[in-house]
Amino acid sequence: MSYNQLAKDILQQVGGEQNVSSLVHCATRLRFKLKDHKKANKAGLEKMNGVLSVVEGGGQFQVVVGSHVADVYKEITKVGNIGAHSDSADEEKGTISSRIFETISRSFSPLIPALAGAGMLKALLTVLTMAGVLSAESGTYFILSAAGNAVFYFLPIMLGITLAMKLGVNPYVAGTIGAALLEPNFTGLMQNAGDTSSFLGIPVVLMNYSSTVFPVFIAVSIYAVLERFLKKVIHKDVQMFLVPMLSLMIIVPLTVIAFGPFGVYVGNGIGTAITFLSSKSGILTGAVMGAAWTFLTVLGLHWALVPIALANLANGGDPLLAMAAGATFAQMGLAFGVFLKTKDKKLKALAGPTLLPGLLSGVTEPIIYGLLMRYKRTIPYVAVAGALGGAINGSLGVKVNVFAFHSLLTIPAYSPMALYVVGIAVAFGGAALLTILFGYESNKQQETTDNKVEAGTPLVNEPLVRKELIVSPLTGEVKPLKQVADPVFSSEAMGKGIAIEPAIGQVVSPVDGVVSTVFPTGHAIGITSEEGAEILIHIGIDTVQLEGKYFSAQVKQGDAVKQGDLLVNFDIEKIKEAGYQVTTPVIITNTDRYLDVVEINKQTVEAKESLLTLVI
Repeated sequence: MSYNQLAKDILQQVGGEQNVSSLVHCATRLRFKLKDHKKANKAGLEKMNGVLSVVEGGGQFQVVVGSHVADVYKEITKVGNIGAHSDSADEEKGTISSRIFETISRSFSPLIPALAGAGMLKALLTVLTMAGVLSAESGTYFILSAAGNAVFYFLPIMLGITLAMKLGVNPYVAGTIGAALLEPNFTGLMQNAGDTSSFLGIPVVLMNYSSTVFPVFIAVSIYAVLERFLKKVIHKDVQMFLVPMLSLMIIVPLTVIAFGPFGVYVGNGIGTAITFLSSKSGILTGAVMGAAWTFLTVLGLHWALVPIALANLANGGDPLLAMAAGATFAQMGLAFGVFLKTKDKKLKALAGPTLLPGLLSGVTEPIIYGLLMRYKRTIPYVAVAGALGGAINGSLGVKVNVFAFHSLLTIPAYSPMALYVVGIAVAFGGAALLTILFGYESNKQQETTDNKVEAGTPLVNEPLVRKELIVSPLTGEVKPLKQVADPVFSSEAMGKGIAIEPAIGQVVSPVDGVVSTVFPTGHAIGITSEEGAEILIHIGIDTVQLEGKYFSAQVKQGDAVKQGDLLVNFDIEKIKEAGYQVTTPVIITNTDRYLDVVEINKQTVEAKESLLTLVI
């Protein structure tokens, strides 16, 4: 499936362009701000090829698509004419806490590539200088160091811009407010006037605002209120210069007099509190961080801790990210454990590729949504192993010296480095060992595959192998999936099944069950049987582009259906005239639950005749 088509399908499932107030993305997620969450088809999205999971948290509707998120985002903005600015009149307000978390997340998301890249560069410089390859006094070192330090030094400017974009005010005026805190005339006061100066006779406490976070957050938030007020009272003909001028005249002095020192004190206070907790009980603090970080990531709330970490970095080092590394490496250990334990080639092919991005770049969302959320039995493994790793790093006083994701390549960014390696090794090895020893499947999954009682003895009156029969939802010619002109289906990436070239434009239910998904266009429908089989019936190839023409769904999501009940009517001839194939794949999307999916050996089939046999 192309990124363009995936973008169209995702946009359709979130309720269409008209239901989207704004959209941004981070390392693996599309973060939608929806006008009405009820219009989004979460179940439909989660079943889409190309979507790992869907998370609602922090006031956002987050669609996890993996490392190609930037490409999908680009296509969505093209096909949907959607920008990153919010339409505050239409957005759901949410709770105060969710709005704060969302604002922090939205402000940092655009900066993540720069922060991560700069952190990796600083870690590389550490390795090169330790190995004696590069002298810390050379011009090469200073030039590369400037590249690595710039984003952190000028963070008040960049955060001012991104925060203003989120708040819907002029981002360049906000960036100028941040720049004023770093401007040589202001920073020179500390050299000439010492620790204090004055503004119109009002004392000003002079501070170094490079790499700070809280002062600019406070200043730009107040600026947003001021700008809206000034635009109401100043005539439009003079707003272009008068509003920015008055904003700078008011906000910059207020920042250096009050907001700035207050923000620095808040940041330093939080950092001191964390250091105090770590010194009193580094084990407990680290264990809590190591166990909780995975769940904060799932909810998208981990970004709320980034300002605290950056404030700690400005003061010599941050213990929070070092503790959280236990969780990240525990997730990687889970993937490694599944890779070693499973005999399923498809699952092994999933676990391996999700492990590599984690080890090399610290991006573990594919592990979380591809393995952890899929095999919920493993959640305690990751929590326990993460807590152990976090407790070790916390108790040994490990800190990170630059902002960096948790990966093998950023190990030099942590100190003491050897002790940090011990902590992450315990987390990685612990999760892998627990997965290997106790398995990754839930009890229910084990029952369906093993079909054994607790003692391991087969039940006398129950067969060793159970079967579930799926009847044909269509009348027509039977084809193997490999002949379907769509690699998503022909490669069995969506699951095993069969295809039918329909002779009659009616789809009936192949099982007794519940309608789990009805695509708004009516071209595809999902059914979950009473036995747990998840069946996707996709009428035609690329027929989503017909936007519902020639399809008429007769049921809605959540409806209970009986085998043979009419689900969809469609016009075969009209669809063909529009240039689309009507070949219809019938897919078992939870194929991994079954020992085998057996197709009928017939060239044609009537609706309600046997089609597939699922061996449990």
